[in-house]
Amino acid sequence: MASANEGAVVSQADLTALAERLSQVEQYLHVDEKRLRVAELESRSTEPGFWDNADAARSVMEELARCREDVKLVETARERLADASAALELADELEGDEAAELVAEASLTASELEASIDQMELSSWFTGEFDHGSAIVTIKPGQGGLEAQDWTFMLFKMYMKYCARRGWKITINDCPAAEVIGIDRATFTVEGRDAFGMLRAEAGVHRLVRISPTDDKKRRQTTFAGVEVIPVLPDDIEIEVAPDDIRVDVYHASGPGGQGVNTTDSAVRVTHLPTGIVVTCQNERSQIQNKAACMQILKARLYELELEKREEALDQIRGPKHTIGFGNQIRSYVLYPYQMVKDLRSGVETGNVEAVLDDGDLDPFIVGYHRWATGNAEPLSLSEDDLDE
Repeated sequence: MASANEGAVVSQADLTALAERLSQVEQYLHVDEKRLRVAELESRSTEPGFWDNADAARSVMEELARCREDVKLVETARERLADASAALELADELEGDEAAELVAEASLTASELEASIDQMELSSWFTGEFDHGSAIVTIKPGQGGLEAQDWTFMLFKMYMKYCARRGWKITINDCPAAEVIGIDRATFTVEGRDAFGMLRAEAGVHRLVRISPTDDKKRRQTTFAGVEVIPVLPDDIEIEVAPDDIRVDVYHASGPGGQGVNTTDSAVRVTHLPTGIVVTCQNERSQIQNKAACMQILKARLYELELEKREEALDQIRGPKHTIGFGNQIRSYVLYPYQMVKDLRSGVETGNVEAVLDDGDLDPFIVGYHRWATGNAEPLSLSEDDLDE
């Protein structure tokens, strides 16, 4: 479509195509049903005693906000489409700079609308129970020793950039520095629209190929890190954790690079004794806040474990578990002898490694994965070269 390219001139045919796409997305998102749901929830929120049960009331208001947002996105897009169409019609009646200015305005609006419709279309693919909510992301080093710890830190910074690009709120729960280089692990919570749905595309093993910065002989090194993505559970899902089932330890907090975060024993480690799950948090200034964050993550992981027991498959939440090493990677980041980032599932690739690692430009990979996973793109068969070191 013409408007997809910056500076391209839009036509009425382009706007008609956008309107057709918008109508399809409106059906996918069940906007008519959500309009009715908005009216129902608004009526409920004005009933006497609505706030007597604060948790239930908050749940209703959160659903109301989500429904309103979906309705507003579509209605705003329709208004902007009408404005762009009117601008083109008026441009046909004018000449010179006035006509060119109106066409340029309509073209810019169409380009922005195309991006907005792309995002709405992507959101319509998220049908999982937690897809539209927040996520807890954990990155751990795999095979590769010190290099893997440095690679873990590189991925951590990449995701910080990506989340910032999307305007999501980030809370770093745990990110202790490794003894020599990089970090031991990182756990952070991402709050924002479709955060879990988007980020679950990143769950799996990530491989880095480069010249080792710690090798005096400058040999090529292959290292791995694993990314885990689990949903933040809604308040209406209760996970009971008996006090006798956990052990709580406190210690000095420290950040990446070895700097001190706090001079008191504010960092908290919670061990769930029956399962052996360990969660650490040191972002907050007090033990109480860090313990609360630990318990939120622990409950999410216990819920995930229960799903695994019931269904004997974790694919619905974060994909199958694999050794964080060769042969299990979902994406390769090659810095030497050539530069390329390639997703081995969808086949999406780029030679602009800096844009991915330094700027967090992950949308092509994440959107490409979901397009592939939902059947909106042909699945690719991997060649020997794709899996070869």
